[in-house]
Amino acid sequence: MDVLATIFSLIVLLFSVIIHELSHGYIAYSLGDPTAKYAGRLTLNPLKHLDFFGSIILPLLLFIAGSPFLFGWAKPVPINPYNFKDQKYGEIKVSIAGPASNLALAIFFGLILRFIPDAIIANNQGIAITFSYIVAINIWLAIFNLIPIPPLDGSWILFSFLPQKMENVKNFLRQYGIVILVLLILFAGSLWFTITSIIFQLITGKMLT
Repeated sequence: MDVLATIFSLIVLLFSVIIHELSHGYIAYSLGDPTAKYAGRLTLNPLKHLDFFGSIILPLLLFIAGSPFLFGWAKPVPINPYNFKDQKYGEIKVSIAGPASNLALAIFFGLILRFIPDAIIANNQGIAITFSYIVAINIWLAIFNLIPIPPLDGSWILFSFLPQKMENVKNFLRQYGIVILVLLILFAGSLWFTITSIIFQLITGKMLT
């Protein structure tokens, strides 16, 4: 991945994770929780969302390691589930909102890429490259965030269904979640690329290169 491609990927990644976090905040707000609003997090201003490790250190480490994908996250939007009007499914709805927003972005730009006339793509390769980055990165974010390991959204979904007697499982995942995630990112890159490529082709009708 050359320098220009890296910079562009980081820009796409940054705004994708911001939209991801905004989706959490807005769904929580729609359910009656104004915590994110009061914290000033319902904004597209990237400075409000940057996480030192997830938004800066991790993407740089992946770039240095030669990872086929850059990955990261923004600072989690604060929520208070006790404010939710839907106490039964509120946390699940908020958790799903982030990956769903990334998948929606991937589908939107992917379908444009799929149906845009070949003549336009041939004369404007920048469009195809730009949309491909957006689609691939957002597929990657959606898939990865559904892994049931803290602090990812999938863990909230998993914890909502785990019985109280499995509290030790929750504690283990909370304690070692970051370590497990870094190992998965560094050593399972080919797996994530394969899964992303399959979904990318289903949406766009094109191969991910």
